[in-house]
This record gives sequence, C-alpha cells and structure tokens, in this order.
Amino acid sequence: MDARDPELKKEFAATIQARKDLGEEYESALIDSFLEKMDRRIDSQVERQVRRELAESQTAFARAGRQVGEARGRGGSRFGARYGFGAFSLIMAIPLSAIAADKAQLAGLLVAWIGIVAVNAAHSLGWLFHERSAAPRRGNDPDAWED
Repeated sequence: MDARDPELKKEFAATIQARKDLGEEYESALIDSFLEKMDRRIDSQVERQVRRELAESQTAFARAGRQVGEARGRGGSRFGARYGFGAFSLIMAIPLSAIAADKAQLAGLLVAWIGIVAVNAAHSLGWLFHERSAAPRRGNDPDAWED
C-alpha cells in the first residue's frame, strides 16, 4: 500500500468532506469508518503478501526436498517423521506424567510411561513392517527381499 494511493486519497478526502458537512458530532464515527477501511485494506495486503511468501517457501521446500531426497536414496524421507514422533511423544510425556503422578501416584506414573513406551515401540515397529512390505519380492523367498 503506497502513501500516494489515489483510491486511499479519495477515501480520506471524502471522510474530511463528510466531517465538514456533518459537523463534529459525527467525527468519531467518520474516523472509525475510515480506520475500518484502512484495516481491511491492510489485512488484504498482508494476506496477499503472506500467501505469496508461503507459496515461495513451499516451492523452495519442494525443490530442496526433491534434491535432498534424491541424494538420500530410499527410506530417507521417513527420518523426520520417525524422530518427530519420538520428540512429540516425549514433549507430551511431561504433562501426562504430571497428571498421572498427581492422580494415582507411582502406579499412575508407571502406567503412563508404559503407555508412552508402547506407543513409541508400535510406531517404530510400524515403520519396520511398512518398509519390509513395501520392498518388492524376488520370487516366493522372503529372504530375497530387497533391503
């Protein structure tokens, strides 16, 4: 938004003229109306800019991901998902531990941590089984699967 925007100048001039015509008792309403128009205009400019930058960053990320993925080879794209899930579960373990310890003392804490470990183990084993089932077979021999 440029300070020399002709449409904005027209709006401002119309607001000043309306203030002259209507008097001081409508001044706050006129100013509020003008500021609302400015807010909408600024919001639309910011939204346009954010969309543009988001599209640029997604494009750059997609390009970088293809280049990095090609260099990493098979299975490298799951690295972030694997460790991201583990990190997320450890972060969530803090409030879960506090609630469990508060409500059921040591027994509750043990149950909460057994659940956390079980969820992480299931997630890890899920990746292991997914990679094996996704690997193409050579004949009927399971030992001949690609690694």
